[in-house]
Amino acid sequence: MTESGRTGLAGRMAAAMLHSKLTPLAILTSLLLGAYAVLALPREEEPQIVVPMVDIFIDLPGASPEEIEQRVARPVEQRAWEIPGVEYVYSTSSEGRAIVIVRFTVGEDEDRALVRLHQKLNARPNLLPPDASAPLVQARSIDNVPIMALTL
Repeated sequence: MTESGRTGLAGRMAAAMLHSKLTPLAILTSLLLGAYAVLALPREEEPQIVVPMVDIFIDLPGASPEEIEQRVARPVEQRAWEIPGVEYVYSTSSEGRAIVIVRFTVGEDEDRALVRLHQKLNARPNLLPPDASAPLVQARSIDNVPIMALTL
């Protein structure tokens, strides 16, 4: 209640729902409709959309995020931009680790994209500091996106 003793629209609606016998029915209906939507929703649409994405993980133990960005992330980003078909390059630098995400254009062949990326990274072994780990390249698929998130 407000200082004047009156509630607003939301307060009146909440009070009505608290004391209504229809509230459990509304909740049950919402849950059943949500379950039906999950079951009836197609999991994969046609035609299949191919958007090759690659995660590159590089560790440099003991380095600060600023050092990781300068010595690891930026050189890898620059090399990735040189690859034909690259649409976006993102990177995240944290304590001792860089993650570079390379996204290719829609429809690009995923295997060819991975080969070109490996070739570009392996062409200059001195690209990274000597104490950095070898780049761990992992392909990411659009099919790896969850179809449902539950919140309690």
